[in-house]
Amino acid sequence: MGSYLTRDAILKAAVLKTEDVPVPEWGGSVLVRELRGRERDEWEASLAVQRGKQMVPDVANMRAKLVARTVIDADGEPVFTQQDVSALGELSAAALDRVFEVASRLSALSPDQVDELGKNSGTAP
Repeated sequence: MGSYLTRDAILKAAVLKTEDVPVPEWGGSVLVRELRGRERDEWEASLAVQRGKQMVPDVANMRAKLVARTVIDADGEPVFTQQDVSALGELSAAALDRVFEVASRLSALSPDQVDELGKNSGTAP
C-alpha cells in the first residue's frame, strides 16, 4: 500500500476554492469561496428553527445566508456579516441565485441536497 497523509499534512491543507462571479445587478464582480466544514454546518443549522419541542425547516433567506458566508474580499476576509442577511435578501433574486449557485457548487452542495433542506419548509403554525 502507498503512504497515507499525516495529521499535520491534513491540517495544513487549508486552501479553499474560489471563483469570480460577475454580478451586473450589483455593478461588478464578487469573489466567492467554498465553505469550511464548520461554516457548512452553521449554514445548515440556520435553516431550521425550534417550534415547541421540534426543529422544523425554515429556509427563509436561504440564498442570502449562504452568500453572506461565502463572498470574500481580495484578502480572503468576509465581505458580509450575518447581520447583513436581511439586507442581502432584499436584493435581486437573479443576482443572489447566481452567487448562491457558485457557492453551492464550490461547497459540494448538490441541487438535491439543497432541495432536501427546503422540503416541508412551508410556514408552520
